[in-house]
Amino acid sequence: MNTHEFQGKSLLRAYNVDIQEGFVAESADQAVMVAKQLQEKYNTQYFVVKAQIHAGGRGKGGGVKLAKSVEEAGIIAGKMLGMNLVTPQTGPSGRNVNKVLIAQDVYYKGKVETEEFYLSLLLNRKTGRYIIMYSPEGGMDIEQVAEKTPHLIYTEEISPLTGLQPYQTREIAFKLGLQGIAMKNMQKFLIGIYDAFMSCDAQLLEINPVLKTSDERILAVDCKLILDDNALFRHPDLAEMRDIHEEDPVEVEAGKYNLNYVKLDGNVGCMVNGAGLAMATMDIIKLSGGSPANFLDVGGGANAGTVEAGFRIILKDPAVKAILINIFGGIVRCDRVANGVVEAYKSIGEINVPVIVRLQGTNALEAKEIIDSSGLSVISAISFGEAAEKVGKALSDN
Repeated sequence: MNTHEFQGKSLLRAYNVDIQEGFVAESADQAVMVAKQLQEKYNTQYFVVKAQIHAGGRGKGGGVKLAKSVEEAGIIAGKMLGMNLVTPQTGPSGRNVNKVLIAQDVYYKGKVETEEFYLSLLLNRKTGRYIIMYSPEGGMDIEQVAEKTPHLIYTEEISPLTGLQPYQTREIAFKLGLQGIAMKNMQKFLIGIYDAFMSCDAQLLEINPVLKTSDERILAVDCKLILDDNALFRHPDLAEMRDIHEEDPVEVEAGKYNLNYVKLDGNVGCMVNGAGLAMATMDIIKLSGGSPANFLDVGGGANAGTVEAGFRIILKDPAVKAILINIFGGIVRCDRVANGVVEAYKSIGEINVPVIVRLQGTNALEAKEIIDSSGLSVISAISFGEAAEKVGKALSDN
């Protein structure tokens, strides 16, 4: 589950991580009120207005702007709210901005120069261990740093038995070129973000930039936090942070029926039970000359309701020219799925694309008889090869 910057920062603050303070606004008037609060509390004269969307690269798309007065913060927020923000990570369709974060200015002058760093916590799937990835060259162009100067990207692997150790925090701070007070503050910062990451069951915590201020504080100026969906049952308070307006509406609808759905760019809709079978099904669709329009896993408890919901979701995509249902009856009985297909046809009405159904496993013969005797324009298949052949024929006939 993705979170907004302001939500991630609030979680970091709970673990004693220093952040760039700010408040959310949903209107220009609220932005002015927030800017006044920041001015009174932190004596900040400038304000940073940040679009709150689930995508990076906001600065390059015009989603991060500096306001030099309380009034200007309101003007900028008014223009930003409701805009369609296109960044390198949103794709050409962009995202609508419904909230902005009004944050304090932390690039004030002082005894030393400010410095920006990059820090992230994530899982190294090759070793099965969490790592801290970091660089002394943080900021908007971190992708170019990784491409052109990869030697400036460092990693520190964390043992699951001991967790993040003090010597590792010293090593990271040293490689970032810190010393004295800033080095001690960075060590405290690292311990805090690690505790937050582990306690929230996060998949990714990325802070870019981490700022060393001119008075040698270490602050999280940005925060990208992705939580593990499978662990949210342990964190009902975090689950409430979900912003469905930032998600694909079709994927949100699929989630209501416990369907695992991901939109793709092809022309063959597929409904499968099990992720492995789904991947194999997408392969045979490619071999048949088509291209998968989605990943849709109905799980082991498929019934008439989930099959109907799956049909409706697939048919929302106008690019779909055929549908392949590929079910292995291990936990779920094939005849139950077949009845679900028939009931879905009756409920939805006319389906104007060919539907190929392959049911194998428990009660597969009974399922085929149900499909064949239903009188519906459903094409049954037995083997993978036959299913691929019939998908190819359906596409060519269309």
